[in-house]
Amino acid sequence: MAKEFYDVVVVGGGNAALCAALAANEAGASVVVLERAPEAESGGNSRYTSGSLRFSYNSVDNLRAVLRDLSDAEIETMDFGTYPVEDFFDDMFRVTNYRTDPLLCEQLVTRSYDTAVWLASKGIRFIPRLAHAFQSEGRFKMSPGVVAEAIGGGEGLVARETEIAIKNGVTVRYSARVLSLNFDGHAVRGVRVKTGATISDIDAGAVVLACGGFEANLEWRTRYLGPQWDLVKVRGTRFNTGDGLRMALEIGAAPFGNWGGCHAVGWDSNAPEFGDLIVGTGYQKHSYPLGIMVNAEGRRFVDEGADLRHLTYAKYGHVILKQPGQFAWQIFDSKTISLLREDYRIKQVTKVKADTLDELARKLEGVNPNGFLDEVRRFNNAIQTDLPFSPAVRDGRATTGLDIPKSNWALKLDQPPFEAYQVGCGITFTFGGLRVEATTAQVIDLDLGAMPGLYAAGEMVGGIFCFNYPGGTGLTSGSVFGRIAGGAAAREALGGRAQQRAFA
Repeated sequence: MAKEFYDVVVVGGGNAALCAALAANEAGASVVVLERAPEAESGGNSRYTSGSLRFSYNSVDNLRAVLRDLSDAEIETMDFGTYPVEDFFDDMFRVTNYRTDPLLCEQLVTRSYDTAVWLASKGIRFIPRLAHAFQSEGRFKMSPGVVAEAIGGGEGLVARETEIAIKNGVTVRYSARVLSLNFDGHAVRGVRVKTGATISDIDAGAVVLACGGFEANLEWRTRYLGPQWDLVKVRGTRFNTGDGLRMALEIGAAPFGNWGGCHAVGWDSNAPEFGDLIVGTGYQKHSYPLGIMVNAEGRRFVDEGADLRHLTYAKYGHVILKQPGQFAWQIFDSKTISLLREDYRIKQVTKVKADTLDELARKLEGVNPNGFLDEVRRFNNAIQTDLPFSPAVRDGRATTGLDIPKSNWALKLDQPPFEAYQVGCGITFTFGGLRVEATTAQVIDLDLGAMPGLYAAGEMVGGIFCFNYPGGTGLTSGSVFGRIAGGAAAREALGGRAQQRAFA
């Protein structure tokens, strides 16, 4: 039986893979998407996200091309601010300690807006991202940069991208685990895939790897991230075990980026081992800027108000993991309880409530009660009250004289009832990946030469994130580099096919 042939094989089934498939299809290539997971669990980590994209824009008029259903009346109730490319660059370089690769970052930032518009033009519907907003003077003040999310969140995004891809002629296969790349010593010519009990080869003009990092691989986490990373919960899919990275490295692809780093957040202590598609992102607990976090000794260990939460949440999971017992408690009083995100209201939550701090101290499982009460007294006495509390912006309301300051949103914990939520570390995705050429997403080998027939996108691209991550940038990166990789892969495949015809 003759082997199957497609111009472009896309490995993976999440947002980055589907953007690559859509771009390759748009360029005229025949495309097959091979998703390791069964259809019920397909979509990679993208499906577990809120569906938010971070992109640059200079005005509300720019946003109309993305938020196409937004009415003038709705616009009047929202303050979107602006997020020029300069601000996006600043956030990327600042939160990564200036270690983001400049060429990759340039593609990410400068192509973020037109890629969001491209997705909207394909039929992806976006709505305002109100989860990051606070009401101020009768309007919702949005968090600049993260103002749009796909209808239905990450699950809705993946479902709609899949629907559009299939409608346009892309073949999508589930429970199709790619085992290896077919490499002839010069170029990648296809893949070997296992479907059920059958192993077969698919020939291709080019292959795009977009099948995630190694966050669901306990052994690799311990090898590359270090001790204790085998203890964390996986926020997303159980299928991101590093298969794409392994098969690329086996044929000489160059690793790149922060292989010892990852996106990790405060995650409910009693969350399951892997992501739950029913609860989705509900196990996350990102309202810590409104209160304090304490460890088993009852002590604060991080500046909860260092920056806007979407610029700190992805690094605080690491810090929680380093605490005694690998857990923390987030503490709030009645002044801010009503401002907590909806994630605090799910039924699957590790929560205690008390009418006094003494009672709360006794209920904080694993925490030294005397240490906690002493810490709260010192914190309350250190707060500067000359500036008003304003949760929508960096308000400068800080503490003074503490070893670990709180730089914004410092409020005394003094008004009952008090609530506390126990969190551990939840890993989202790993930062280490493959070295790619920035304008084509073509994989680079250990000799720093381009690898014909091989491209990468999404979590598999190394060098973009390091230490930390601006919220909403993961889906943007997957979309931008998926689009780049799919288009470039199609051009190579179609060019090669034309060349073969010319010599036939």
